Amino acid sequence: MSDSCCGHGHGHACSPPPAPTGGRYRRVLWAALLINAAMFAVEIGAGLRSGSVSLLADAIDFLGDAANYGVSLWVLGRSPRVRAHAALLKGLSMGGFGVFVLGQAVWHALSDRVPEPVTMGSIGALALVANLVVAWMLYAWREGDANMCSVWLCSRNDALGNLAVMAAALGVLGTGRALPDLLVAGVMAWLALSGARSVIVQAWAERRPPSASPPGP
Repeated sequence: MSDSCCGHGHGHACSPPPAPTGGRYRRVLWAALLINAAMFAVEIGAGLRSGSVSLLADAIDFLGDAANYGVSLWVLGRSPRVRAHAALLKGLSMGGFGVFVLGQAVWHALSDRVPEPVTMGSIGALALVANLVVAWMLYAWREGDANMCSVWLCSRNDALGNLAVMAAALGVLGTGRALPDLLVAGVMAWLALSGARSVIVQAWAERRPPSASPPGP
């Protein structure tokens, strides 16, 4: 996982470019919002039925991403400082999601309930398709300001999380234990915390006004 949200790997935040305000980007965000809201409804039901903490975590992540896209639509065309503050809020939300998932993993470990693997695998595959579609739609804007980066980063992390859920389903099926599900929940929490750090660092840098140029001789 790169420390830079925009993936350049130079160890500093990207310079905030002008926000995209065209109709294409707005339509993509609306489509992403609707896809994530629909997948939240599907996964929350499947997670409760199967007893999978990783599916429940993924469902809450879909809900958070739907809110993420809604905020991104709200800040379109606004000043870089407003966009940076919105990205900072989203970064904090991603971090809160990571902490929540860790807590859920601990609670399920203590309850010792084994999830139902077939539901885990099938719903995980459906979620992967949904996130790959969203990530593909947002790929062109992956190297924008912190607000745009956070949108792309969420979609990329979610696709990785779906692959992990599918692997956990195979692990539960093969071992008859909940441990694979709990391990995946821990990975998803780490992805959320890592992504949150990247977004927060860049957004914090972008919210500061540019330094005044030194006076000429």
